[in-house]
Amino acid sequence: MTKTSSKNTLERARQVLEIEAQEISSLANRLDDHFVNAVELILHCDGRVVVSGMGKSGHIGRKLASTFASTGTPSFFMHPAEASHGDLGMITSNDVVIFLSNSGKSDELLSILPVIKRIGAKIISITGNSNSELAKESEIHLSAQVSQEACPLGLSPTASSTASLALGDALAICVLDQRAFTAEDFARSHPGGSLGKKQVVRVRDIMRKADQVPSIHDQALLSDAVLEISLKGLGFTAIVDKNSKPIGIFTDGDLRRQLSKKIDYEKQSIKEIMNKNPKTIFDDQIIIDAINLMESNKINGILVVDRESKLVGAFNMHDLFKAKVI
Repeated sequence: MTKTSSKNTLERARQVLEIEAQEISSLANRLDDHFVNAVELILHCDGRVVVSGMGKSGHIGRKLASTFASTGTPSFFMHPAEASHGDLGMITSNDVVIFLSNSGKSDELLSILPVIKRIGAKIISITGNSNSELAKESEIHLSAQVSQEACPLGLSPTASSTASLALGDALAICVLDQRAFTAEDFARSHPGGSLGKKQVVRVRDIMRKADQVPSIHDQALLSDAVLEISLKGLGFTAIVDKNSKPIGIFTDGDLRRQLSKKIDYEKQSIKEIMNKNPKTIFDDQIIIDAINLMESNKINGILVVDRESKLVGAFNMHDLFKAKVI
């Protein structure tokens, strides 16, 4: 690709993004009470939100149904062609159906619309044509009309698809807000990913326990600390008092800093050179709290205490990687 060709490509790409951004901005300015009513309808739905669309609108519909389902609103995608061959049996009068169609004239959607109305489910349509039959037959119509497509031929749905996708996201997030949906709620539907694990996994679930925890008493020597760090392999050791409460920490970084000094490892008291302000976290806190604490303090390991402030565990960044929470 020549330099001129590369420049033209980048200019064209920017034009596409600018057109789509402008259309979304215009869409935001046109929002009205119809949108608010749609949010209320979904929020008070006693059944499921059923999303349907053909072609590219169908792809957007699948994504929208997935977004609703993962943010606290039971939802699934129904292919309109399959609907007329038995899948309509999944819809009940308690459901809300969202139809997506840029033209508002999709034969597949129009053919199942009368049946859905007889069932008693409420219909929300998102189209680019407010005068279409689909728009007029819906309880609530949301306009996703655009003034132009990014496609130079004006044929391939581009800006219109983006507008529908963005409007669907706005619906889902506004419903999420009204439900007071939390990060823990999100995690319950995402247990397999790191996003979910960070919100549900407790510190106690990944920490080193019992004799795996590097710990020495406050009367110990530097040589004891070196041995403990070496044996436990976490890169640090806790220093505890007679009640098993951590009063300090000594890391391999601290050890390197001591190497330049003329000290007797067998006589140097660890209490005199330890860090007297160890960062700790409770064992019943969620792991995201620990991650945030470690990142904000730029530390690679942390001590874990119970609610009586007694040392019960420890872990480092490698343990977080191993648990797949980062």
